[in-house]
Amino acid sequence: MIEWSDEDVMVRDAVRGWIEAKVRPRLDDLDSGDLPPYDLLRDLFRTFGMDELARTSFTSRRDGTGGGTGGGDIARGGSMALLPVIELSRVAPGLVTALGVSLGLAAGTIMKRGTPEQKDRWGLDLLTLDKVGAWAITEPGSGSDAFGGMLATARRDGDGYVLNGNKTFITNGPHADTIVFYCKLDDGRPPRDREILTFVLDRGMPGLEQTPALRKMGLHSSPTGQLLLTDVRAGADRLLPAGDGGGRESARQNFVTERAGVAAMALGVIEECLRLSVAYARDRQLWGQAIGEFQLVQLKLAKMEVARLNVQNLVFRHLEMQRAGRDTTLAEASAMKLYAAQAASEVAQEAVQLFGGNGYMSEYRVEQLARDAKSFQIYAGTDEIQVTHIARDLLSR
Repeated sequence: MIEWSDEDVMVRDAVRGWIEAKVRPRLDDLDSGDLPPYDLLRDLFRTFGMDELARTSFTSRRDGTGGGTGGGDIARGGSMALLPVIELSRVAPGLVTALGVSLGLAAGTIMKRGTPEQKDRWGLDLLTLDKVGAWAITEPGSGSDAFGGMLATARRDGDGYVLNGNKTFITNGPHADTIVFYCKLDDGRPPRDREILTFVLDRGMPGLEQTPALRKMGLHSSPTGQLLLTDVRAGADRLLPAGDGGGRESARQNFVTERAGVAAMALGVIEECLRLSVAYARDRQLWGQAIGEFQLVQLKLAKMEVARLNVQNLVFRHLEMQRAGRDTTLAEASAMKLYAAQAASEVAQEAVQLFGGNGYMSEYRVEQLARDAKSFQIYAGTDEIQVTHIARDLLSR
């Protein structure tokens, strides 16, 4: 695959038109954190029939006959799913983060791991965005050591469990209706040896506190919060079946999904920064000529274009692998994320530099994109963790 098809371009242009009409006029409210993204995302679903598609395909997904993960997974749905990711990321990457966690991670985990009853109970409402989902694995003291450092526990109590622990940096945490919660079985073994369990929780359960949104550097259009659990009672009906590899393997599969999706988000940021920078280089006058005539500015633009081509090729390769029926490995997804995240952050910072003082002002938008792009190097695993996964794969061959 070397370019988008005519059908792809039609989808891209339709999504771009919706974004221009619905998202750009509200960008200031989104970036201030005053406007939660969920009504806009539901409008996107209604406008393009994505909610009805989810309803009509739900039965086959629930029964495992639909040929996919069944999670509304935006990183595994082909070009028709990735194009909205790219286009939204050009304007407000946080919208993609909020959407991807609710669909790809929360709904995706339930639809891949849950029983038919659990899928009926929680899956469809998440797939249609009637409800918002969160995926809770990160803890204040664990960071990149998500499994080994996990302290949240589930203690058996009669026919159910009692859950305790705190989660942080949880996308959609303040607004989530449904929470996929990872913890360890408190069975007396050393904490690092304990089994990972996965529960589905609902807003309002006694002992479950969802904090207001945390203040952060960027991605303000994606609310992030903490979850505080104190003796939350969960019946066995809320425990997702372990499956092959248990909760650890479930989480690892989601890491692949999330990391591959970051490459598409990075492409959107790079494309927008390049578009804005080219237009500015043409219009901005210094010493009687457009700054685009200066070789150092041309070098910045050329490097942005090289980054755009490289990240686009990574996205195209991912799409071709899907079409060939080949799954992306964790090392491959980590390599995609490592390069794409670094490229997006570097391009956005160079765009700010090219704009000079104007680039430091929110009016010119590259300031917001630079803040948002930095998050790509941190969430879904830091750059350093991607290096570890890539190197371990190379050394194991």
